Amino acid sequence: MVMVQEKITMKMESVALGDFVKNYIDYNLWTNLALIRWLGSKPAALLEQEVSSSFPSICLTLHHMWKTQAYWFSIINGKKDFKEEEYSPALDKVLAGLIEQSARIADFVKAMSEADFQEEVLVESQWFSCELSTFEYIMQLVNHNTYHRGQVVSIGRSLGFTDAPNTDYNFYNVMGR
Repeated sequence: MVMVQEKITMKMESVALGDFVKNYIDYNLWTNLALIRWLGSKPAALLEQEVSSSFPSICLTLHHMWKTQAYWFSIINGKKDFKEEEYSPALDKVLAGLIEQSARIADFVKAMSEADFQEEVLVESQWFSCELSTFEYIMQLVNHNTYHRGQVVSIGRSLGFTDAPNTDYNFYNVMGR
């Protein structure tokens, strides 16, 4: 048992936090691209069709992802300049915007240093107040998108889409990099 623990500890010490975060933000871009490519093959009317879910359509779920990703990026990049009204719910804008923004965020995060990831940032919003590391806000951004990508796939399934892409993190690490 001690030998296994030593191997695990040594492996974890060899993986820098920055390397992990940069891979994780690339995963966010890769999986958003896979999702949008998949949805691009579907009729627009179905992407806007009302369904029973936390958001009333695939388009509005993606719109929420795009806006929330922008909010977290405004925290991560230190500008705190998020303006909700800048995000149109029009399907073509949402599909393109989510991908363009995901690429910008990936470029920004890949240029960050280990020290940048450790920097504590105070966030005071109408929903909460907290002070966490930039690394944790990046994790929040990606995990939030992962949650809603799952919803999009489930909504798609209810609309008859049976060919959703595999967007699992491990699949990305094995096949997507």
